[in-house]
Amino acid sequence: MNNKRLLFGLCLVTFSLNAQYDGKGEDEISRFRPGFMWFFTGVRPAKTEKVRKYDRLIFDLTYNDWAGDEQPFQNSLASIGLNTNLMFDIPLTKGNTVSLGLGISHQYINIRHNKIIDVNEVNKTSTVIAINATEPYHTRSLSGNSFSIPIELRFRNESWRHFKVHIGGKFGYQANLYAKKRGIINGQRVKTKVFDFPDQNDWIYSAHVRLGFRNWALFGSYNFNTLFSNKGSTQLNLLQMGLSISLY
Repeated sequence: MNNKRLLFGLCLVTFSLNAQYDGKGEDEISRFRPGFMWFFTGVRPAKTEKVRKYDRLIFDLTYNDWAGDEQPFQNSLASIGLNTNLMFDIPLTKGNTVSLGLGISHQYINIRHNKIIDVNEVNKTSTVIAINATEPYHTRSLSGNSFSIPIELRFRNESWRHFKVHIGGKFGYQANLYAKKRGIINGQRVKTKVFDFPDQNDWIYSAHVRLGFRNWALFGSYNFNTLFSNKGSTQLNLLQMGLSISLY
């Protein structure tokens, strides 16, 4: 009986300590790690009294689409991309309830569509046209990689179990943009890849927002510039929606 009482008492104390912890107050310094590596400097554990920093390594798993001359939400749900963001979290308030995010980002996009992107080398245009019934290629996609500098204004509650809002934008360089298509021709599987669009827009600038809790958030982004720079081309703006996870 005594052992049962002792065990019950230990469980009650443990529950009480965990329930009271909210990251506030000098008497509530915690050694808990609020997320994967969130409380580490990268070399050694940070001092327990140091202001906590969050959202320094963020992955955005996204659905990619386009808007503009072509209607959004008409493409395949398999249009999956990935943004990798390595950021500094710079506190602007004592409790780090407001901070500035600044860093570097890599973006991979993939738009699975049922259109043909017709490239005219003479006029330097790229035009999206409807697919015809005799088209042998059954899978088409537009993909690319870019590098950019993101900057964000971040708002959060004063606790590691916080609600957060990130509002920001990116300015960067479109490293490549290419079209892929796959099909069966004469009984053989054929896969082609076309690079070097004549009017690829090399510079990108966009706005984005994250809305979430702790290390999870919903993500949305819109590119103000078009994928193709020639005014005679189909004007397409990149649109992204997805889920963000902060690991550090």
